[in-house]
Parts: sequence; C-alpha cells; structure tokens
Amino acid sequence: MSERVAVFRPDDERIEDARRLLTDLGVDPIADPMLAVEATGATPRDAEYVVFTSKTGAELVADAGWGPGDATVVAIGPRTAEALEAAGYAVDLLPEEYSSTGLVELLADRVAGATVEVARSDHGSDVLLDGLRDAGADVHETVLYRLVRPDGSGKSATLAAEGDLDGACFTSSLTVEHFLDAAAERGVRDAAIRGLNDAVVGVIGEPTRETATDLGIDVDVVPAEATFEALARETVERLRER
Repeated sequence: MSERVAVFRPDDERIEDARRLLTDLGVDPIADPMLAVEATGATPRDAEYVVFTSKTGAELVADAGWGPGDATVVAIGPRTAEALEAAGYAVDLLPEEYSSTGLVELLADRVAGATVEVARSDHGSDVLLDGLRDAGADVHETVLYRLVRPDGSGKSATLAAEGDLDGACFTSSLTVEHFLDAAAERGVRDAAIRGLNDAVVGVIGEPTRETATDLGIDVDVVPAEATFEALARETVERLRER
C-alpha cells in the first residue's frame, strides 16, 4: 500500500492540484481541507503600491471590479501573479523569495515615504506590515477575506492518531492550528501530535515551522522554495529516505 500523505489546501482547484501531484509522486493523498474562504467584500484603498499575497485575494478583487489606477502592483509569488494577470492586471514586481520576508526585501529600498496597501486575508503575518513600516512606508492593510476551518475537517487527524498517516504537508500556520483544532474536536489531539511526530512533516516557511514546533510538532522539511510543489516533492523524498 502507498504511503499516506495529508494535504490541507482549500477545497477548490488547489486541493485537486495537490492531490494529482502527490499521486504522481507515488503516494496516497489524504485531502483534508483546513481552510475555507469567507469574502469580506472589501477592496484595496488607493496607494502607490498595492501588495497581494494570495491567488484568492487576486480573484476576489477581480470579481469586485477593483482598478489599480497608477499603483505599482506587487505579487508575493507566481501563482498570485498568474491570477492577477489572468484578470487583466499588470504585475510590476515579484520577489525572489515568495514570502513576507521576500516582499520586504524587494520593497525596502523603494517605499520610504510611499503609501503601501497590503490586500490579504485576516491571518497575514505581521512580518510584512512591520518590515514595510520599518522601511519608512505608510502602510494600510485591507482584509479581503477570512480563513475559517470547514465543517467536517479532521479525517487526517484521526489517521495520525491511529498511526496511519505517513506524511503531512502544511502550507501555513493556520493549517497547523486548524489541524489541531480538528483533532481536539475529535478527542485525539495528543495522539495526533504523536502520530505526526512518527511521520514526515513538511511545512512552507519559517513562520509555519515555528508554529508547528511551538505546538509540539516536529518538522522534518522546510523547502527553500515556498511553493506547494517544492513542499510535496521534498516531503515525499524525505519519506522515501526513511
């Protein structure tokens, strides 16, 4: 039987893409969405720079008919850039590292005295806002959507608690927290953590690693490239090394 690897992406094309990739890598994907989107209806304010940190945010502003005016449009990574461009927006800047830290490094020498609008979810990292303010920018955040845990999530937590999960791919701190909330709801939180610590755990980014570690989860993989494909491939490689 193939190794079981859990993935927690939102229940849309992202979970399907993740399922296909893991299948192609020769493992049995356990699709257990831990994030659902609740749009706020807000759109970015006018600013000299507008920063988008997700494909979801790009799609929501497009649906709302938002226009960037003369703003410099910044995307956190290629998926976000592709979604913006597909909606007809020109993407002006993309960081080398697809993370909040990468965005700060990209913009730090450009934004002193400038207005910067950060358009994202309600669970964005303070690293981005604080870094841009430290660089001298006038920063405002618009919450485009809230991320909530879907009803019925948690089958992966039960598998982990029973020792039947071989790997897990966490894409954000919130997916870690929601996984443990779902495990607690099922009465298996401690057992699920033990199960993860016997498995291979991969995460995207240092903030996610820190969250997992603080909650008692041992992290085995943090890919240098902050994409799901890199996360999946390196997690499966580590699993095979075992």
